[in-house]
Amino acid sequence: MSDLVKVTIDGITVEVENGTTILNAARQIGGDIVPPAMCYYSKLKGSGGKCRTCIVKVSKGSEKDPRPMPKLVASCRTTVMDGMEVLNITSPEVLEARAGVVEILLINHPLDCPVCDQAGECDLQNLGYEHGLQKTRYEFERRTFDRIDIGDKIQLHMNRCILCYRCVFTADQITNKRVHGILNRGDHSEISTYIQTAVDNDFSGNVIDVCPVGALTDRTFRFKNRVWFTKPVDAHRNCTHEKCNGKVTLWYKGEDVLRVTARKDQFGEVEEFICNECRFDRKKTADWILEHPTHISETSVISSNHYETFKPLPVIKENLALQEANQRELEKTFKI
Repeated sequence: MSDLVKVTIDGITVEVENGTTILNAARQIGGDIVPPAMCYYSKLKGSGGKCRTCIVKVSKGSEKDPRPMPKLVASCRTTVMDGMEVLNITSPEVLEARAGVVEILLINHPLDCPVCDQAGECDLQNLGYEHGLQKTRYEFERRTFDRIDIGDKIQLHMNRCILCYRCVFTADQITNKRVHGILNRGDHSEISTYIQTAVDNDFSGNVIDVCPVGALTDRTFRFKNRVWFTKPVDAHRNCTHEKCNGKVTLWYKGEDVLRVTARKDQFGEVEEFICNECRFDRKKTADWILEHPTHISETSVISSNHYETFKPLPVIKENLALQEANQRELEKTFKI
């Protein structure tokens, strides 16, 4: 039996390994066919199935059983079968359902994008732009929480949290001891620490990178600048931490390094997690070996101030007649 199976997504057929999810199969195709994902993170085991933004329609189950699946399914949790046919952006039913999911995610989310540090690189902003409705049908009071510091470098805005669990999985899988998680149940659920215990470990800053919204922010970067005014550059250093490779992205404004983050792939996921020393304590150019400008998608607002490709500004063509006329007028002002 072959280990490869064929799956067709929005009319495009691709061969993937048996056991691959629909979402990862779509990522092999790329482009707009890839469903959005707010909770799934390929680097974190057990992630996915929380936000439902990646829902798709399976119009054909497989070659052996061509019956369609009766309901929309989460593509991050559904594995492909040989001959399966999937509809994503070509299905009005999927787009309508996804708009409903985005409306639910925005029920309690404050409209504070103008002051949020995540603005310009926020997955929820992108979803709201693509699938959001003009106004909400929710008429009840929104839940609110006080901002808390869960460490000397991290601030938690629970009002913005969508309970994707990414930060919990990150702390579980790359740190020695997790001290934060989900408290309470239902509409009262919140990310917090037990009796205000500080999040203090060598890799705690990675919860900032995996957060898809502005719920977990870098206190050393708060309100310093907008990401589209900065210039990201790939850099590395010989980090002494055994679990950190020292490969990062430096975010510049002028000659100042405003923040340091882990490098991310085309799907916005961290390639390799970095330690807190690289993230918070090394913000001088002399600490790093600069490589090249970070690749930024042309659809990102950050690319408006980027310099990866040389795009000279248009210049005014020389007008010799105008220059001569100006010279004559200038000479009339000279004293004899």
